[in-house]
Amino acid sequence: MVFEGRAPHLQWETNGTVSTPDMLHVDYDRWGQTPEDLRHLATNAPHQRTRERFLALYEVTRASCATQVAARTHRHPQTVMEWLHLYNTHGPEALVYRRTGGRPPFAPRSRLASARSSAPPSKRRRRRR
Repeated sequence: MVFEGRAPHLQWETNGTVSTPDMLHVDYDRWGQTPEDLRHLATNAPHQRTRERFLALYEVTRASCATQVAARTHRHPQTVMEWLHLYNTHGPEALVYRRTGGRPPFAPRSRLASARSSAPPSKRRRRRR
């Protein structure tokens, strides 16, 4: 069977790349963005995790698939696919890193104040000579 022109089972994107119906894509048009906007967000984000997420999406827009991006970045493929789904459903704000808990970052002044208020200092023992 010979196909005239383009293969019917492939979706041809406006930028000339090919994607299959099963391939995930970044829906940047929905949020009024371009791949260059994703790259700009990746290079200017204040947190490293946010930069990593936007850079992964940018690479997916450059005719790459989430699995290939995951292999290059040493991430699990499901992680990259989750970032893609979050972006497609909730927009760019969904990829911004937010601290959700755990031990607070080290802050010398607050640590000293909390230590003073929680327990009185113990007496120093004399050394034997």
